[in-house]
Amino acid sequence: MTVTRFTWVLTSVITASCASVMAQQSLFVSSGDTDSVLFYNATTGAFHNQFASGGGLDEPEGIAFGPDGNFYVASRTNEILRFNGTTGAFIDVFASGNGMTDPAGIAFGGPDNDLYISSGIPDEGPGGNQVLRFDGTTGAFKAVLDLNNDGDLDDPEGLAFGPDGLLYVNSAENGEVKRYDPATNGFVDTFVEAANSGGLLDPTGIVFGPDGDLFVSSPETSEVKRYDGTTGAFEGNFIAAGSGGLEEPEGMVFGLNGNLLVVAEATNAVLEFDGTTGAFIGEFVTPGSGNLSEPTFAILGPTPDIAVIPLPPAVWSGLLMIGGLAVVRTLRGRFLACSTRGRDARARSREFRV
Repeated sequence: MTVTRFTWVLTSVITASCASVMAQQSLFVSSGDTDSVLFYNATTGAFHNQFASGGGLDEPEGIAFGPDGNFYVASRTNEILRFNGTTGAFIDVFASGNGMTDPAGIAFGGPDNDLYISSGIPDEGPGGNQVLRFDGTTGAFKAVLDLNNDGDLDDPEGLAFGPDGLLYVNSAENGEVKRYDPATNGFVDTFVEAANSGGLLDPTGIVFGPDGDLFVSSPETSEVKRYDGTTGAFEGNFIAAGSGGLEEPEGMVFGLNGNLLVVAEATNAVLEFDGTTGAFIGEFVTPGSGNLSEPTFAILGPTPDIAVIPLPPAVWSGLLMIGGLAVVRTLRGRFLACSTRGRDARARSREFRV
């Protein structure tokens, strides 16, 4: 095969792979031990690349895409860091102070699309053990939800907005789920009470399913529990203890195929379970893939520009045999064009939404 012909074949594969990657969503996972957020193919679980790191990021937990399209990460430095949503480059410290301690879950929402943060228990001194609200555009502090802690919140972890517009917050120490009204910053009720929780211990991940039910991870029992999304009544263990080797489940997200993806912190993996029955399907992200270590939270989001586009081994072997500079230059141009088209498409999308 001539260099010209081989270049044409390779660039055709590159173009097709580029279009495929740009059309995909990715799975983003916080990797505590590597002080980074990694991302994976949301369909296959294959490792793409490291996404967010640097800027002082330390043991990341909660992650979210903001209204501006950028990426927000809770850092053990008692800050919420902001990264470019398409390149992963560090931008700034978006929110800090005002009692923020060991932030865990984060979510944008409420009437003003503000940023809500679970602020944990400090090792010593005042502060923490509350949910903080910051302006979703400027990062300015706005309020403490339930300032007097009438709801007896104790070590908040994951949080999520429900179909009713209320904010649901895991209270880890007492094994409960609390509800708050973002319109008033006030406590509403204890949605899942410890006495009727089915043995919920150290709740961390929280997600509403397609049918409106609430799913909560129970790390100390290695289970995922299911509750009626309207009443909070316990409906049973959706994922039985240790199913598929599940240990210390943390964050959860329903995948593109409707199955539940569960972060297993103890085994450095993400496991996939049937979204209807809870039956174990397999390892979606294999243990340690991409150097994943002590993972906590996970979300779905648009595939960044820095995704790795895989090529068949035979193609790479052919490239090495030919070794033509023309091929390399052509491929580089195709990669750059792919990245540019991705950025332009996302920019047009954001302009349209505005």
